[in-house]
Amino acid sequence: MSEEKLTMDDFSAELEASFKKIEEGDMLTGTVISVDEKEVILLTVDEYETIRLIDKEGYSQEQCAGFMQIARTTVQRIYEIARKKVADAIIDGHPLRIEGGDFRICDGKSSKCGLGGCYKQEFYQKYATEKGEGIMRVAVTYENGQIFQHFGHTAEFKVYDVEDGKVIHSEVVDTNGSGHGALAGVLNALKADVLICGGIGGGAQMALSAAGIKLYGGVSGDADAAVEAFVSGTLDYNPDVKCSHHDHEHGEGHTCGEHGCGSHSCH
Repeated sequence: MSEEKLTMDDFSAELEASFKKIEEGDMLTGTVISVDEKEVILLTVDEYETIRLIDKEGYSQEQCAGFMQIARTTVQRIYEIARKKVADAIIDGHPLRIEGGDFRICDGKSSKCGLGGCYKQEFYQKYATEKGEGIMRVAVTYENGQIFQHFGHTAEFKVYDVEDGKVIHSEVVDTNGSGHGALAGVLNALKADVLICGGIGGGAQMALSAAGIKLYGGVSGDADAAVEAFVSGTLDYNPDVKCSHHDHEHGEGHTCGEHGCGSHSCH
């Protein structure tokens, strides 16, 4: 009896046909379920951290426990739950959202931090001197003099110290490649009281709220002018700001930083 051999071209053709069947809903149920109809799986921040440390960084569960400053048995439990959620999301096609959980944002103060060369510790040491009772520190997402419109991708903050209704000092600070919720830790290490930005997602807003940082979103234009308007109580901002990269899409040429999303003046 002769044995039929499949070439790579045959294999590729079969694989392509299988994917086409999946896309057209011909496999298993014969229907296509929209992603919008799928249940969103929530992966908490602490669950995400165990995946990052063990699967990406190659930590053992014991090393992960030391880094997260929790018991190894706790890491094992969190990790098992996290792996199951990720598997469900990948295999069954569920949207995966990372938010919530039992965690504390690093502010650079802890001597137990296992991350060598922590930029938050560098920020904290630089800004360790107390601001003083009458000083408010305002941070603005910044790019070439303008308010950068996507908080999670901002490469720089411009930080302003305000006292007695006047800006007494300002400087541009690099975010060290941090993104989204992690930027709240940068702002916390900088001892920022206020953030002025364009669009910002819900997870980052939660992280800012947990850090006690007041948000003024939906602002566009010149960064210095926005801070002057904030100080004078005339800043036009959107209290219900969202980010088009996360929650909705606008028409061409419009971003969440523009005031068409809704505006409000701070007084």
